[in-house]
Amino acid sequence: MKRFRRHGNELHRERIKQDLFQFNKTVEHGFPHQPSALAYSPSLQLMAIGSRSGAFKIYGAPEVEIMALHDETAAVTQIHFLPEQGQLVTLLDDNSLHLWKLKKSSDGLSMLKRESHFELKGQPGAPPSVTTITVVLPHSSGDVLFLGTEGGCVFVVEQPSFREQEARTITHEAVLQNVPDDYRSRRSLGSVEALQENPRNPQQILVGYSRGLVILWDLQASQATHHFLGDQQLESVAWQRDGRQIISSHSDGSFHQWPVSNDRLPQPLEKTVPYGPYPCKAIPKITWLATKQRTPFIIFKGGMPRASYGDRHCVSVLHGSKQIAFDFTSRVIDFFVVDEGGSESDCDDPSALVVLAEEELVAIDLKTPSWPVIQSPYLIPLHCSAITCSHHVSNIPIKLWERIIAAGSKQMTHYSSKPWPIDGGYSTAPEPLQRDLLLTGHEDGTIRFWDASGVCLKPLYKLSTVNVFVTDADHNDNLNQPAEDEWPPLRKVGCFDPYSDDPRLGIQKIHLCKYSSHLAVAGTAGQVLVMELNDEAVDQTVVCTLVDILQDQDTFKWKGHERLNPHEDLVHFPAGFQPFALVQCQPPAVVTSLALHTEWKLVTFGTSHGFGLYDYQQKRSVMVRCTLHPSDQLALEGPLSRVKSIKKSLRQSFRRIRGTRVSGRKRTVPGNGAAKVQEANARLDREALNEMELAPVQRRIEARSADDSFTGFVRSLYFADSFVRDGSYHEPSLWAGTNGGTVFAYAIHVPPVERRMEEPVTASQAKEIQLMHRAPVIGIFILDGRGVLLPEPLEAAHDLSKSPDMHGNHMLLVISEEQFKMFTLPKISTKTKLKLTAMEGSRVRKVSVANFSSSRAEDYSENGLLVLTNLGDVQVISLPTLRNQVRYECIRKEDVSGIASCVFTKSGQGFYLISPSEFERFSVSPKWVVVPRCIIDIDEGLGTRTSQQKILQDGLVTKPNSRETVPSQQKYELSRQASAGSEGDGKKAVEIMEHALLNDERVLLEIQSTLESESASTDRLSFGHLNRNSKNVAGVQSQGQRMINGD
Repeated sequence: MKRFRRHGNELHRERIKQDLFQFNKTVEHGFPHQPSALAYSPSLQLMAIGSRSGAFKIYGAPEVEIMALHDETAAVTQIHFLPEQGQLVTLLDDNSLHLWKLKKSSDGLSMLKRESHFELKGQPGAPPSVTTITVVLPHSSGDVLFLGTEGGCVFVVEQPSFREQEARTITHEAVLQNVPDDYRSRRSLGSVEALQENPRNPQQILVGYSRGLVILWDLQASQATHHFLGDQQLESVAWQRDGRQIISSHSDGSFHQWPVSNDRLPQPLEKTVPYGPYPCKAIPKITWLATKQRTPFIIFKGGMPRASYGDRHCVSVLHGSKQIAFDFTSRVIDFFVVDEGGSESDCDDPSALVVLAEEELVAIDLKTPSWPVIQSPYLIPLHCSAITCSHHVSNIPIKLWERIIAAGSKQMTHYSSKPWPIDGGYSTAPEPLQRDLLLTGHEDGTIRFWDASGVCLKPLYKLSTVNVFVTDADHNDNLNQPAEDEWPPLRKVGCFDPYSDDPRLGIQKIHLCKYSSHLAVAGTAGQVLVMELNDEAVDQTVVCTLVDILQDQDTFKWKGHERLNPHEDLVHFPAGFQPFALVQCQPPAVVTSLALHTEWKLVTFGTSHGFGLYDYQQKRSVMVRCTLHPSDQLALEGPLSRVKSIKKSLRQSFRRIRGTRVSGRKRTVPGNGAAKVQEANARLDREALNEMELAPVQRRIEARSADDSFTGFVRSLYFADSFVRDGSYHEPSLWAGTNGGTVFAYAIHVPPVERRMEEPVTASQAKEIQLMHRAPVIGIFILDGRGVLLPEPLEAAHDLSKSPDMHGNHMLLVISEEQFKMFTLPKISTKTKLKLTAMEGSRVRKVSVANFSSSRAEDYSENGLLVLTNLGDVQVISLPTLRNQVRYECIRKEDVSGIASCVFTKSGQGFYLISPSEFERFSVSPKWVVVPRCIIDIDEGLGTRTSQQKILQDGLVTKPNSRETVPSQQKYELSRQASAGSEGDGKKAVEIMEHALLNDERVLLEIQSTLESESASTDRLSFGHLNRNSKNVAGVQSQGQRMINGD
């Protein structure tokens, strides 16, 4: 029977869907994965960072960031800004050079465009090392590039045509003409290790060779005027600003100072081994800055004593008698110095040292005598400790926001008061219309609060749960503090710390109530902490309540880790969130689900063994329900010692094989013509299918056996004030869903406020639902009579949402991995359901209720389910009709960790990890798109600090870190122009990040364990690639939109 369709209504609905839904990957938050190159432009005040994936990004003032991606997947080994031109040259490890230029797009925003590329070709038959580029020097004239090679030659190519000037090549023969015979015969030149232009004479360049020889080459005369005969392997060279001296660093940890005088064969003025006399490691890079006080800054990388400190990653600063080795926890890639002296000044005026390490970027204030670290506004290493969970809360009240910032500011006192030194360009993005928080839980027991309102993810506050428990953290910290007279003078900098004192401290679930300022966090060892925000530091004990989830069942024995022991004495808690109640689950398994209701003063938690309800006002347990099935033996082994039974797996496999064979024999038609009968039946079936129009293909949902492991695993918990027992009386209730497809409903009696402390809270089971297909329950929601999700606790009380319709006809929505099913309340009868369609092996992984506003009609919006599947697809399903609206490919299906880390917001946005240190932000709503919108004006010199200050004085635009405001009319024009032309640039940005980490599979192991929890115990975590089927970025933020956590 064919269906009758209303084509007019369908076309109208399609137009509405285009206004409501649009997929965009918008911005990346965090630190780039595996950085490999660093560059800095003093004139433009811009910094560029390249990575092994072939992507690189330009950073300036906060929210000024532009990304580009090479077509090749080779790593970026070097980046160089061309002087005063707004151009860059990148060198890849496939020996190709690429020229990029900063240009304006059609809407006036800056973008990077590749102009040309070049590969250095050698003579026919020459080995590849002859033309393998080791050093690139852009000449200050902007006309040529000098390319040093492994073969020892220096080639000269024109810019931007990349045409080689063979007549100007610096060859071995020309270099060795005036070298003494004994030095010439003793060693070959080796590869070119350094190229440096004389800061006072652009016609002279230094050429350093790996075997120790350094020459001063005259470009006009095409000959070497000076030979500096080093006796150690050369690593790098640098000029003094006046051009009268040079400094060279060597493989034995020494540096030499040489005069540049009339003597063609000068001897070194001084040889220094800063960390001698014992053998030291090489100094790969050194910088020499002469100041007005005649006391130079000597800054170098490496050079530590090989035996005792050879594993340290250090950058040392020497200034007169003061010397500090800044110690990083990851390998140092490169560094540069921000010099405020100007190119025409006779002296250097270093203000900041910027160091790029493999896992973080650190800026050190050289103006302040103590050389403190400068707080970075971007490129924060999100993975200071491995991220284990995330939680998003939007539209934070201003009072709570200010209190969190105030608590965080007390933790920032050790930072320098200097502003961020890299401030090129300016942002034209509109100011965020609301305050959003992203909370990340970490392996070391900390929770970090981030400002997720705009393009930059800014750190606000760090909360630690370590001091609640008895650990060895304090003892280890004291051991790691160096003594005042220790040599070398190490100072630990940076916040990246991959090591955890105790894996049981890891945070697994977070729930923040923005109205009451209460926070609940749960960890790996079954600990649940309830906290409140306090503006003053306190000394207090934390009341601990033990909750036996197994309820003294002797048949089960816990084989996992032990629980954490809390401090019995007074504990000092600084200003911020302070714990006042602690629940310890027994057995101490990972907490897999958590819900907080601050109006009723209740918190509920679930593990792989069951769930419990706790009254944190009276500090007593209300109820406990064990959901453990007799076959769930693996749930008792814990995440740190789980070993799956091979014998059981083999037994289940053989059972499936036997079942398939038996069912196959039952379907066999007896007789000689069995095959012909089956073929005829199949043909008739195909003909019948062709004659009728089918509904969308729905995958058959297979019933699961109760013997499957982890059926008692609690996946979802939900508080609601609804009709649980009869249709005339609504009451507080708790709903819990398990891995075996069971839903428990408990009616809760909460005493009135005046008797809240005297009478106990009670809970009794009201209903139990068993899904026939026994699929894990991912989410539970209750809709009121209007089909609207019930408001959050205290949301209606603060007049931030409409009061729910409490006149009956509530609906219960149960979402399993396999299907969406709507039941009536209080009588549990199926009203409607939706199965996942046309998806082989598709299963729900994340789900949230979101509000989608129309991009055309300001007063029109719809609520819908935002769903992420194990295939990486994002779908929107309408409420309460449960109809599939749109489907987008978002995350690569092999990227299990990205799928597991995804968190939705209530406005249709989402975050997921694309690497251990980066969040990818995406949006399904065209009304809420957060994208970088920046301008770097090269033609008029607007990238320089002086000219930017002039722009601010003229009132054109305010830099993000300035307190001045933008004239509303001009800001509206900037926003309008930016919105009009964002389609093309958005597509380019999406394509860049989709390809950025394409070939790096080593990160699979790196983040495999960070996000693994009981809820995904059967999944192996991996990191995958970004999807190529993203739509264009369009639109800007609009007023009135709100986001809350969707998990």
